[in-house]
Amino acid sequence: MRTITGSGEHVVVIGAGLAGLSAALHLLGAGRRVTLLEQDKVPGGRAGQHDFGGNAIDTGASVLTMPELLDEAFAAVGESLADTVALTKLDPAYRARYADGSSLALHTDGEAMEAEIRAFAGPAEAAGYRRLRRWLTELYAAQRDHFIGANFDSPLDLLRPELVKLAALGGFGRLGPRIGEFLRDERVRRLFSFQALYAGLDPARALGAYGVIAYMDTVGGVYYPAGGMGALARAMAEAAGRAGADLRFGTEAAWLERVSERVRAVRTRSGERIPCDAVVLATELTTAYRLLGARPRRPLPLRFSPSAVVLHGHADRAWPELGHHTIFFGREWERTFAEIIREGRLMSDPSLLVTRPTATDPGLAGDGGQIVSVLAPAPNLRRGRIDWPRVRHAYRDELLRTLEARGLGGFATDFRLDEMLTPDDWAARGLAEGTPFSLAHTFTQTGPFRPANLVRAAGNVVLAGCGTTPGVGIPPVLISGRLAAERITGRNGGR
Repeated sequence: MRTITGSGEHVVVIGAGLAGLSAALHLLGAGRRVTLLEQDKVPGGRAGQHDFGGNAIDTGASVLTMPELLDEAFAAVGESLADTVALTKLDPAYRARYADGSSLALHTDGEAMEAEIRAFAGPAEAAGYRRLRRWLTELYAAQRDHFIGANFDSPLDLLRPELVKLAALGGFGRLGPRIGEFLRDERVRRLFSFQALYAGLDPARALGAYGVIAYMDTVGGVYYPAGGMGALARAMAEAAGRAGADLRFGTEAAWLERVSERVRAVRTRSGERIPCDAVVLATELTTAYRLLGARPRRPLPLRFSPSAVVLHGHADRAWPELGHHTIFFGREWERTFAEIIREGRLMSDPSLLVTRPTATDPGLAGDGGQIVSVLAPAPNLRRGRIDWPRVRHAYRDELLRTLEARGLGGFATDFRLDEMLTPDDWAARGLAEGTPFSLAHTFTQTGPFRPANLVRAAGNVVLAGCGTTPGVGIPPVLISGRLAAERITGRNGGR
């Protein structure tokens, strides 16, 4: 494994999202001195939290899987996740509601899910689920240590026995058709393939290898941290502080002071100069390249994932149809992906993810009501030329009416909006092409073909976050922090 050149005793980590916090904890555990800079007043980044009139609303990621990766980060500094944040395993992990009026709960316990599918779609479909579960588990085992959790120095690093196993499992075929080999009921297939959208892909076209995301959701389990997703970032920052990190919130990095191919110091927006031996850029990928004054040398342009319109709000009442996570599937599922990914249009028949964290943690709502967030996939700004200032209010109303029509009686009037985010708003926050989901996981942006975390333009700078390896989502960004630390320390801290 290649590492940075020169000393890495004092590391400045820029960005206190989960990737930067993971990198900081692993570096501290390896005996490095760490200064952590974050332009916001609080940690979290895309897994942050905001107070709206006494309601603590998670404004980013809402699905937590693979919590053992968090435990690895805490263990690096001699702490444990269990002693820091209380986790609840969600059961069901999701509830799915379909346009035909049917509903299906997704349990991560194999026997419970088999019984659910048998009652929903019959014994043949339940048997198909058992085979699918085995396949997803084998797929994850083939990728975990040497594909998802590894640093790549070149594509030749893929030439391992695990790659042969992955190919034999159908990892380089198409995910949608592969799921269809196990499940015949189109409604059930959706529940085990929609996760490809997290990676910016149409399930029908995604590589079979991305069934690993479905494994994390449907086999590994979905968890909720007491206090909300923002509690994870706060706990990680506090652990880093206890381990000796110098935490600087409200401090924006302006540029990197370079001598030849080495960064000697980080300059802040306020004019402070912070000398360092190495830098971890745990920022948006385009921000990292701006700070470096460099661009990746790639034969193909970067392709970004679709975006999302998100409504955060609250209500004085509850809807029994809403679990912690509820997916409202429209009828035109395949058409949805064509519209948002290839045609750059808003969904004509929306499929929506509704999150109600107060189903698990009522204390998040200061007034005792319900906190509800609605996520609607949408084209990013490059793919979709949508006049968001003109359509945002009308589209908000359309989404609320859609949910009311699908069984949430009174939702359009009883839901009170606290914040609405469109691709324009994501872009205003510095997210490239107006998407919070970074680069799509196409074949040419996967594994060793994703922008590398070891930067050619500067010998002592490493990237972390969803724009580099291994990719998008809470588990990958936590891994990215560890991989970045390994590039500095030369130590393999993974399992």
